[in-house]
Amino acid sequence: MSIRTAARQMNVDRASAEIQANAKPGAIQRIAALDFTKGALVLIMVLYHWINYFIGPQWPYYFYLRFLTPSFIFITGFMISHVYLAKYEAADPRLPKRLFVRGLKLMAIFIVLNLARVFIVPVLHTGVLVENPLDVRNIFTVFVSGNLSVVSGKLVSFSILVPISYLLMFSGALMLPYRIYRYTFHAVCALLLLTILILELIGMQSQNLEFITIGMLGVVAGFMPIAAINDFVRHPYKLAFVYACYTIVITIWNVPFPLLIVGVLLSLMVIYLVGANGKETGTIRSEVSLLGKYSLFGYISQIAILQILSAGFRHLNLGVAVPVISFFAAFALTIVSVELVDRARARTASIDRLYKIVFA
Repeated sequence: MSIRTAARQMNVDRASAEIQANAKPGAIQRIAALDFTKGALVLIMVLYHWINYFIGPQWPYYFYLRFLTPSFIFITGFMISHVYLAKYEAADPRLPKRLFVRGLKLMAIFIVLNLARVFIVPVLHTGVLVENPLDVRNIFTVFVSGNLSVVSGKLVSFSILVPISYLLMFSGALMLPYRIYRYTFHAVCALLLLTILILELIGMQSQNLEFITIGMLGVVAGFMPIAAINDFVRHPYKLAFVYACYTIVITIWNVPFPLLIVGVLLSLMVIYLVGANGKETGTIRSEVSLLGKYSLFGYISQIAILQILSAGFRHLNLGVAVPVISFFAAFALTIVSVELVDRARARTASIDRLYKIVFA
């Protein structure tokens, strides 16, 4: 084994070594590379939303970012099995309650944010509201099918929160049979994949179901030891080659569901590899990891920031400078917002309690 290869393996193993060294009974241990991965996804999400606001739906390369939303859901599933089941015993009644309550919180956040959007969008002129959003068909689209692309206009914002909420509540319910049968999540995951295949054969689709299924794949992946996961990302050249092949394939055939799963897994492995190999004390790594710790808040704040930027630049005659300034401002303000919340929580107990009530 070469010195370079040995050093790379030591870096990739750092995440699991940190957990073992700092383990505390009953505490949820943070995985540094996982925080980095979530933070990187938040930054890519800023890019995605910036394109929405300042370039528009005519941008022809959205399919290269299709992995983004399901990647968040996959990581949520991963944390259910890899993190929460490390803190709670399967038979602990607090675990299903914890998951179910967190799912309800996310659904409440989704509803409150979209109610606020009804009043804010007309004021800022940052979008077009769909007429009669409480129509039964629109409600079905949002909460059941999730096929928002078939609706003319922007029906809701923060739609990722709906399948994540369902995944958390569904996983909480599955903890009951899991106490008896340890492969409950594996069996349910297989059943969900079969259901999607049947829907495809009869010409139907449910994006919410697809996202929940990807989240369930994350739960299954979370049962793997972190060392086994690190083994998957120890071969960066092979990973780069496979990712290049994937990019070529989706360029030709777009991103059907099977390729979406492949894209999620490959993208997360690439980002995780970067996080595992980075310097622990690096400023960029620290900032990205902090975003990962506040991924939900970062996701929400970036959309608010971009709406404000979009409304503000509409009244400024800056010409070609608008995309450049807005691009850097969106990233900078998202990072600043997370920094402010982190410092406020550390200094003020009431803010910390409020944050935990809403987001924890």
